Amino acid sequence: MQATDLSSNFFALFDLPVSFDIDLNALAECYRQAQRAVHPDKFANSSEAERRFSVQMAARVNEGYRILKDPLARARHMLEVLGVELDDMDTAFDGAFLMEQMELRERLADVKGSADPHQQLQTIAQNINAFGKTLTGQLAELLLAADVESLQQARVITRKLQFFRRLNEEVDALDDELSEF
Repeated sequence: MQATDLSSNFFALFDLPVSFDIDLNALAECYRQAQRAVHPDKFANSSEAERRFSVQMAARVNEGYRILKDPLARARHMLEVLGVELDDMDTAFDGAFLMEQMELRERLADVKGSADPHQQLQTIAQNINAFGKTLTGQLAELLLAADVESLQQARVITRKLQFFRRLNEEVDALDDELSEF
């Protein structure tokens, strides 16, 4: 780990290659080493500036680990590192994807009124996870290619994956709500 790297490149922070497919065990080990190196307790008797820097570094290490261990956040970060602009306000998608989203949302809305809401919700969750796995596989291939066109396609897929993440959150919330009955 580069103990003085406060840059926004978390791959560099952990001395990892800029890659979507990272070794999560290696990441965890780099994280533990980095945490030991910058933990504020190590700097308890240091100057105020060194203690402040330690706190900043510990926060960066925690943020970097959180981002790199999450495939969607890692992909978004990788695209940023590679200079691909991400616009979260851009909502333009192909018609087929939008129809898929509308159908899934309609199915979610109908869960409470179904004969077996838990089974219906489980089926929807499985569909969402299958779509997500397919998109994640495509994303990995595009990020591996890393040419300009592939990176733009990867950008679109990360946006689609964000929709599926939100759908998963809605499924979880609905599951919690159904469990209360």
